[in-house]
Amino acid sequence: MRWLNLAHIIAEANMTTKKTGLELLREPFPAHQISRLPKPTANQTAEVKADFKKGIRCLQCGAWHHKDVVHLDYVGHAALTDRLLDCDPTWNWEPMGVDAFGQPAFSSQGLWIRLTVCGVTRLGFGDAQDKKGPNAIKEMIGDALRNAAMRFGAALDLWHKGDLHIEDNEIDWEESLKASKNRAEFERAYKAIPTDTRPQFAELAKAIGAKYPKLTEVAA
Repeated sequence: MRWLNLAHIIAEANMTTKKTGLELLREPFPAHQISRLPKPTANQTAEVKADFKKGIRCLQCGAWHHKDVVHLDYVGHAALTDRLLDCDPTWNWEPMGVDAFGQPAFSSQGLWIRLTVCGVTRLGFGDAQDKKGPNAIKEMIGDALRNAAMRFGAALDLWHKGDLHIEDNEIDWEESLKASKNRAEFERAYKAIPTDTRPQFAELAKAIGAKYPKLTEVAA
């Protein structure tokens, strides 16, 4: 009986500490809800189009692309919708404008929306990512929802593509540059260095950048 009471107390404690509402929206997403999005450069895409064998079947995202493509972590539409429902079953979104038929007013650039969660409304914008037709509409809506949800803190760590709570003076920028394995990694490492700190690494950046074509101007 004592053990049952203890288990009941622990269960109640867990229930009282579980985050809800907008606080829950800021909670990190579990690994199984995070997907990998390949972001090839124009040159990488052109290489694979010119020679199919220049590509690989990626084990991270399942797509066929250049071997040096950089991936970004992102939360898909289904995972975000699930989180929004957990936070507020009555959440809603609406377009900033409608056309003559009462449908969302899409511009040539994308779609502006209002996302309302727990009575709080924030704006978001989405674009089609080069998609066409009905797929473009779905992409704009999903992208706008992710963008608006980010204003509430949803998946903010993934949007930042780094650690939001680490001090610049705790980062070893030299090691970050040296660890670069290709052009894309070098560019990302260099651009992450605060502007006022970059001059300290100019010589190192030029030396490393010389290994990669068309990269020396990044360190100039």
